Amino acid sequence: MSYKTILAILDTADNCTAVADFAFAIAAENNAHVIGLHAETVAVVPLVAPMEIPDPVAVQALQDMAHAETVNIERIVQQKAQSTGVSFEWRSYASSTGYGIGPLIESAHSADLIIASQADPSKPSDSHVDVDSFLLESGRPVLMIPFIIRQPKPIKRVLIAWNGSKEAARAAFDALPFLKAADEVEVLSVDPVDNALQSAAVAGADIAATLARHGVRVTLSTATSTDKHAATVIENRLSDSSIDLLVMGAYTHSRLWQMIFGGTTRTLLQSMTALTLLSR
Repeated sequence: MSYKTILAILDTADNCTAVADFAFAIAAENNAHVIGLHAETVAVVPLVAPMEIPDPVAVQALQDMAHAETVNIERIVQQKAQSTGVSFEWRSYASSTGYGIGPLIESAHSADLIIASQADPSKPSDSHVDVDSFLLESGRPVLMIPFIIRQPKPIKRVLIAWNGSKEAARAAFDALPFLKAADEVEVLSVDPVDNALQSAAVAGADIAATLARHGVRVTLSTATSTDKHAATVIENRLSDSSIDLLVMGAYTHSRLWQMIFGGTTRTLLQSMTALTLLSR
């Protein structure tokens, strides 16, 4: 198994270079095709002139700025595609609602892997990507690039955050190309509980055995959060073990529940320190 169609979300001129570099690097390793996807923002909020009518000049200026960014992003990525020799196609759509519109999600449906970048924490308003839309609507895994990591490097150490959910299972199998190429893969269960199938002490044993049959070099571990959030335990393990890639299921609780009470997915996405592959 390998990734053959990679969808690169080319959001802004600032992050498109990193996304393209990762997409082309992964594509070269897998002999894959890359689709560059960009949503050109259409202004829908009327700008009111003194006479309380929409100002067509100001609206046109916003549209021209958005189109100029689209042209710039396409130029940057096309040049990179030509220099790498990777199979590439460009897709751009005008949208007033960001990346949640039908044609963009339809593009995601046929991809093996979606790659996007975390927004610059100092300029979050510049990003138009609604990662939740891709996670919830595409049915495909999303590889998130932390803002602090801009250059691809080999993925040697992988951590699978395992809680026995269907989302975690999907993420583990979606990540198989990365797992099989890695030097070390750790299946980590935080605060596992005893159930009818297995004891807490060997939580994740079945998925680890299945991955081992695929040739994955996998180990099993558990951790206790005590007075910490599970996300903190995972973050500490990422740092202590110099993890290159975190694999986890996304929103194992409902998104509304996580918005109100917080959750591991949202916490980790806000403070990413490693590449993160999420599946829903």
